[in-house]
Amino acid sequence: MSRTTDRQAVIVGIGATEFSKDSGRTELRLACEASRSALEDAGIPGAEVDGVSTFSMDNNFEIDVHRQVGGHELRFFSRTEYGGGAALGPFHHAYCALAAGQCQTVLIYRGMNERSGLRFGGGQIMNMNALNPDMIHFSHYFPSGFMTPASWIAMTARRYMHEYGATSEDFGRIAVSMRDFASTNPAAFYYERPITLDDHQNSRMIADPLRLFDCCQESDGAVAFVVTTAERARDLDVDGVRIAAVRQCALPSSRQVTPFYGDDIARFPEFDAMAGDLYETAGLQPDDIDVACLYDHFTPSILPQLEAFGFCKTGEAADFVRDGHISRGGRIPVNTNGGQIGEAYIHGLNGVAEIVRQLRGTSVNQVAGADHALVTAGAGVPTGAAILSRMEA
Repeated sequence: MSRTTDRQAVIVGIGATEFSKDSGRTELRLACEASRSALEDAGIPGAEVDGVSTFSMDNNFEIDVHRQVGGHELRFFSRTEYGGGAALGPFHHAYCALAAGQCQTVLIYRGMNERSGLRFGGGQIMNMNALNPDMIHFSHYFPSGFMTPASWIAMTARRYMHEYGATSEDFGRIAVSMRDFASTNPAAFYYERPITLDDHQNSRMIADPLRLFDCCQESDGAVAFVVTTAERARDLDVDGVRIAAVRQCALPSSRQVTPFYGDDIARFPEFDAMAGDLYETAGLQPDDIDVACLYDHFTPSILPQLEAFGFCKTGEAADFVRDGHISRGGRIPVNTNGGQIGEAYIHGLNGVAEIVRQLRGTSVNQVAGADHALVTAGAGVPTGAAILSRMEA
């Protein structure tokens, strides 16, 4: 897509509530709190917001959030389907809408009471209309009790172990690294609570081979962003973060966390398909990426993502993790906020916020000299990914 430099998409504001297991307030209030915080961070009044983008699973209407932040007219609004796979969709939509001149300032938010309200991991997310397309698909699995995200990812994890020799200890090393970053992040639910590999191995089995500490949290909270043009960003007293490249992908084999009819269920082919385009659009290579936030709803999903985006060769991700490359001080630190394993599960948006902090130089676990970063959305679903860069980089 051809774009002028002035209409490049730049993230200029981030905001969040606290992350908890019981917020004590409505999802609308959470979304509005985070949105107002993001606008304050950007130094932009709510009246300037003329675009809104969020997840199809978000329960907060765009017009309600827009009205509560002081908006006047919405020229653009959109939603993205597929749960955590939507985490980069709103940024893709903002990127395109700004480039096309459809709007000037886009608010992106996700507010959820996923612990005190609807708990995705308990199976009750499946209480849908029988004619819902997901329910029609899931009906092949539910009679066998195969009805939670943990059980579905366990299937792909077991195949990855079979194909490439990864072990439960390798998954544990990922969990230990995420909890290490969380332990020094005051915003993380697991602040000051690191774990050891023995802790991981002794945690109870949830869905073989996934143990408790392989699973992301169930969290209440909200995260929001303000995205505008480079031209508007230069007028603000903020460190803007440029969306250097962003992409979504769905393939014929894509399913809602149950991609069991593909050629290789050990991998997430959507990431393989996107990687080359992202690097080409951004004008970068894997070696240029300084830090990453990879979608960690379950620890095994990190391994094929490391391979898809060129940080190591196919089948070598477990060795890459064993050598400490994704951990503190490693070659490509991953999920320096603690990820969804250690900080909170806000459908991946807290990972995007951490990348913005890294590129601004304000992360509590700052990677020195971070200029370019990779962030991904949900694994095992139609999904997305982006490369973000410091505005001057």
